[in-house]
Amino acid sequence: MAAIRLDKLLAQSGERSRSDAAKLVRAGCVTVDGQPVRDPAAKADAELSRVLLNGQAVTDEAYRYYLFHKPAGVLTAARDRSAQTVMDLVPPALAKRDVLPVGRLDKDTTGLLLLTNDGELAHRLLSPKRHVWKEYLVAVDGPLTTQDVEAFACGMELSDFTAKPAELTVLSTAPDGAQAVVRLAEGKFHQVKRMFAARGRNVLTLHRQAFGPLKLDVPEGTHRPLTEEEIAALHLAAQG
Repeated sequence: MAAIRLDKLLAQSGERSRSDAAKLVRAGCVTVDGQPVRDPAAKADAELSRVLLNGQAVTDEAYRYYLFHKPAGVLTAARDRSAQTVMDLVPPALAKRDVLPVGRLDKDTTGLLLLTNDGELAHRLLSPKRHVWKEYLVAVDGPLTTQDVEAFACGMELSDFTAKPAELTVLSTAPDGAQAVVRLAEGKFHQVKRMFAARGRNVLTLHRQAFGPLKLDVPEGTHRPLTEEEIAALHLAAQG
């Protein structure tokens, strides 16, 4: 990689705008090989020099990985003419780097989405053969019983496929509704809702709180880059 302006280097990750990057440089937040640099136009090569922003290494790796908290009412899509999408809620620079959601959540479903431009990893994470667990917090419109737990554990015949065994943990139950946690390694269209429907229950709210080794820990509508440890854990989970 050739040397480029510091403000451009800090902005091209997609985590901040070019103007915000320049402000950070002028504020003395950036060092190059241990020396503070306050000129946004100063050039550096992240492969040859150690560039730090507030003590954290700045790189220009080809692949980007982000955890995003999807709000309700937002489509899991790159773009849509009539509705807001998850990519409308992240910096445009991410789209320029082909950073996209891995899998999808229904429009009314909230929670954790992985965003990346690592297509091979995304494919492996979504493959049923890899058994990457997804965990959902669910509210339904009636009671849940041990028979429901057993039905999930045994797998379930649906109209067009047989759902593989899943874990259902009932958190609370009453005649007018229940809350539970569901863990499954598949992710077919409306699968969680269809499994509950097969048990005579309608899903009122659905929230994904974990995906493989990732745990949701950012406010709704926001995102953060994954740590090196999280990226390594994802690759390990994708090995099956």
